Amino acid sequence: MKFSVFQLSRRGGREKNEDRMGYCYTRASALFVLADGMGGHPRGEVAAQIAIQTVSAMFQHEARPVLHDVPEFLSAALLAAHHQILSYANHKGMLDTPRTTLVAAVTQGGCAHWIHCGDSRLYLVRGGELLMRTRDHSYQELRSAAMAGLGHANRNVLFTCLGSPTKPLFDTAGPVPLQEGDRLLLCSDGLWSQLDDAAIARQITRQAVSHAVPDLVEDALRRGGDASDNVTVVAMEWETPNTCEPAQAVTTDSISDEVFASTIQAGPLEGFTDDLDDAAIERSIAEINEAIRRTAARKA
Repeated sequence: MKFSVFQLSRRGGREKNEDRMGYCYTRASALFVLADGMGGHPRGEVAAQIAIQTVSAMFQHEARPVLHDVPEFLSAALLAAHHQILSYANHKGMLDTPRTTLVAAVTQGGCAHWIHCGDSRLYLVRGGELLMRTRDHSYQELRSAAMAGLGHANRNVLFTCLGSPTKPLFDTAGPVPLQEGDRLLLCSDGLWSQLDDAAIARQITRQAVSHAVPDLVEDALRRGGDASDNVTVVAMEWETPNTCEPAQAVTTDSISDEVFASTIQAGPLEGFTDDLDDAAIERSIAEINEAIRRTAARKA
């Protein structure tokens, strides 16, 4: 694989930054992940940190050097992150659980897969045009007649997330074949709430991601003013030409199958470990398989 990547998180007008992001890769597979801890609930930053650590730990465990089944991995990793957050809250005796959004993408075999829960987004941009993006799990994006009567104040509320008492809902996509120069951008709502889709697509392809990402983040913060939300972005350019900045380029062809690289560091979270054992991983996978079985039975 060959790609360039850049990540940046800036605190806006909030008391603290509850966003977390990172990426990791093996010789033949790469993971990009972003989580936005939710305000209105305690320790949103902890939920976000647990989420990205859990997904990263499972990626390291299973990508040897490729993932056997990318959609299954993404679904199992998201549910494992959800359960880890609940376990943390239970260990701490919390009356309300920490909560977070999550968006994660895997590139492998020349294709991209992704999963998301909440309103942190993924954009796939090709030639300056928006090819695909995730749809938020919020009432604002629901178009059913049942939602049409809701008041405007409720339309921005998320109806699912990681860490809530109910099982999270999520959407997956892929495989989507990637072409040279394609850009994948993962971001928190601090970016897209200030810049429309066309502006994001246009700006992310104007220059290398190492320059485009800081410009996008600064634009969002400037538009948000003193009340700006935190803005977090991780973006990747696929099959980066040799003219890219060497400091931001990743070429994995020469590394061995055992090598694992990551920007995601374990945080000092009492009551949480990202060292998931095989049993925990198998439980998450079994839960996904059971959900698939029930869906197939209903269709039959």
